[in-house]
Amino acid sequence: MRLHRTVAGLSGIAVATSCVVGLAPTATATPSPGTSGPDRAEAAGASARSSFADLVAAAKKSLPERATDGAIDMPSSYPSQPALKVFDPVADDATTRNGTIAYSDIAPRLTELMASSDRVSTQVVGQSTQGRDLYLVTITAPESRSQTTQQTRWREKIRTSPAAAAKDRALAKGYKTPVWFSSNIHGNEWEGTDAAMRLLEELATSDDPATLDLLREHRVYLSLTLNPDGRTAATRATTLSLDANRDMVTGTTPEARSFVATTQALQPLYAADFHGYTGVLQVEPCGPPHGDNYEYDLFIPHGYALARQVEDDVVAADIPGNTYYDTATGDVVEENTGNILIPYRDTPSGWDDYPPIFTAQYAAFHGAVTSTVELPHGRDRGLGTTTPQDAAINTEVAHATMVSMLDYVAAHSDEMLADQIEVFRRGVAGAPKQQLTEAGVAAVPGPDEWKALWDVSDDQEPVDLPRAYVIPVGAGQRSSSDAEALVDQLLFHGVEVQRLWTPTTIDGVRYPVGSFVVDMHQPRRGLANVLLATGSDISAKLPSMYDISAWSLGDLWGATVDAVGSTTDRELRLTVPLQLVPQDGYLPWGAKHVAFDLAGVEDFRALNALLEEDAPVWLLDDGRAAVGPAGIPAARDAVADFDIRFEALSGKEVKALGDATELEDLTVAYVGAQDDLLSLTELGFDDLVRVTASGVDAGAATGTTGLEDADVLWVGSSFNPGATGDAAVEAWLADGGAIVGRTAAAFDAAAAYGLVEGQAVTGNRSGNGIVAVDTPDASMFADHPQDESFIYPAVWFTGLGEGTTVELSYADDPLLAGHWNASSGAGPDQAAGQAAVVSGESADGARAVVFGTTPFFRTHPKGGLSQAATAIFWATSD
Repeated sequence: MRLHRTVAGLSGIAVATSCVVGLAPTATATPSPGTSGPDRAEAAGASARSSFADLVAAAKKSLPERATDGAIDMPSSYPSQPALKVFDPVADDATTRNGTIAYSDIAPRLTELMASSDRVSTQVVGQSTQGRDLYLVTITAPESRSQTTQQTRWREKIRTSPAAAAKDRALAKGYKTPVWFSSNIHGNEWEGTDAAMRLLEELATSDDPATLDLLREHRVYLSLTLNPDGRTAATRATTLSLDANRDMVTGTTPEARSFVATTQALQPLYAADFHGYTGVLQVEPCGPPHGDNYEYDLFIPHGYALARQVEDDVVAADIPGNTYYDTATGDVVEENTGNILIPYRDTPSGWDDYPPIFTAQYAAFHGAVTSTVELPHGRDRGLGTTTPQDAAINTEVAHATMVSMLDYVAAHSDEMLADQIEVFRRGVAGAPKQQLTEAGVAAVPGPDEWKALWDVSDDQEPVDLPRAYVIPVGAGQRSSSDAEALVDQLLFHGVEVQRLWTPTTIDGVRYPVGSFVVDMHQPRRGLANVLLATGSDISAKLPSMYDISAWSLGDLWGATVDAVGSTTDRELRLTVPLQLVPQDGYLPWGAKHVAFDLAGVEDFRALNALLEEDAPVWLLDDGRAAVGPAGIPAARDAVADFDIRFEALSGKEVKALGDATELEDLTVAYVGAQDDLLSLTELGFDDLVRVTASGVDAGAATGTTGLEDADVLWVGSSFNPGATGDAAVEAWLADGGAIVGRTAAAFDAAAAYGLVEGQAVTGNRSGNGIVAVDTPDASMFADHPQDESFIYPAVWFTGLGEGTTVELSYADDPLLAGHWNASSGAGPDQAAGQAAVVSGESADGARAVVFGTTPFFRTHPKGGLSQAATAIFWATSD
């Protein structure tokens, strides 16, 4: 890697302090009206000069300190026993059907325990979607303020100064290693909560010497219910209808965001999340393929040994009604075979711990050994819950599992702590990535039981870590708003981010002042890389995956992100730490006509807000939106609310507005799933009307189809009205309506009304991943093109008619990362070069756009969201 200083030298820096490190925008020099492109960052600070030392000093003095405990405040001493809000019971609470603990009973029971025991502390670490408190309970021997301060310092030292921590004898002797049990992130998997409450009551009251020693040497943390709304309503998902245990990377649900913040705060040595139901007790670790970025050579030995101890202890307990695993046949049986199910040993494929979207797999990136635990007995179809009898068995099994895990950690915490320190040391030192398997040889001894099940040479993919990721500002950035959203998300995850304090050339590319830098010499480098890297194509490794096999903020969040150098390169010295993303919204003083880029999600949110305020807005041919004089007050609000940076239009550009398309506040009818509703809402479309094919049929005669006031119909699932409904849709299209949507269902709907012509081909339905795409020069996406998209599954369009236009196509070798083969449907070879997004127009001017990519998947591919918004505004404009 080549690293060169450019214009600014050591004696000065031509950039405002606030521009570089995100200080209050009042300190920012004001750019001249109309400033845009690569000159913005430098013009922003043309009047401010200081030495590098002064700049760093100002940053340290002016920026608020980042909490040492992540995103949540931790107690300053223990016990910490605040008054808890008591929630009213709910009619038809699902827990009344299986006899498990109602959410409304948790606060009173915690209050009672805190009153009787100085070992118990409780804090609220967030709220559920419906506003229920999320509790974190700590059980430990009492600590004074100075003792807690020391524990916090040691925890920080383990992460930030791991080499020194490894030699700190006082830390080794006095650090209270944290163990964390969480439960009920799937609301209809109840019994982990009840087992945790039972464990809490025992640890709070027992005078057993082993318990007293445990609490002197450890903190035991309990997240009693991560999804109380689902617990009450017997739903797996949260009230947003999203699975929070698929949301750790994206963070759409408050429940997942609370888990992420708690993980940072606790930095657990060991973490287990309790689920159900798999017919038999199942304790991870899992089989291959193992995620690229985990330090599995440190993780697997204790992970597997702990699972084996749980097996021995639960088998020995011989719990009445429990089930067991027959390793010879793979069957679940009532006879005590001596075995539970351990995927690492027993499952060659089909149950994975590959993506970091799950609770346990996410916590592993914070130096923890982790397990997902699946309890045996499932839900009764008639009750919709487990039966009271099965719930009691599951609770007993979960409790025995927790006790066994605590025993293992208590006996092995010294070795486990050394491994956790080593995880962080490798990150800080920028050490080359250690693989679980290399050249066909296991990096750690494996149990003989699994050697026949999978080939050790076909497991963890090698990772060549870059020296850094650079997220440029200025002309080299596809979307400044998406870039800032990406950096916000990295900071939320605890990834360290810096900014260039001078224009800098790295690997032959000149990056402007203020460009964001993620130096991969940092403690959580595995998390940073798994969030930003593309990932691996694992299609050949196994027939299918349990869930997604690819995700990437770097590829899918709409921002330009460059990987530079190698982890062994020398230190990057031209940066300053970033703790807050700067607010650089700007409205040129005195300008009557202004414009802003329509490139990212926040840009479209601002656009919809402007239209909601009846601001005159025109869609320009270069991918910008222009705002007229009557919209200046709303534009001023957009600067404050969405951090939008406007630029003044020239006189020539103002004159050209007469030929531009003036936009309207849109009403969007939609047919589809929760992904469609949440994504449209995230883009700022607030006038949403849900429609169905049957509803259109039923309302056609009376003019109450749901389309009457709609400007566009978003099709996210099957839409096939009958003859009466078809006539109503055709009339609506002739009157200016449009169809935009995704999958073959949207193509079939658009084709049925003569808007596109061709055939939709759906690939392997379990195929998912990040794909390379090509953008034609004349495409509606050409002003802000993206090179990657997400698919689950991929759809492409063939035999296109003369009036159907390709807006995006799959590259010749489309799959970059994920799991997509032709084992049960068409694979990437069949999609290569085919149309991925198409548009069309009928003879009377009605338009359609259809995505074969998956732009709304769990709201994760933010770049896809902005493409969908682009398509909606194109389809509804003249």
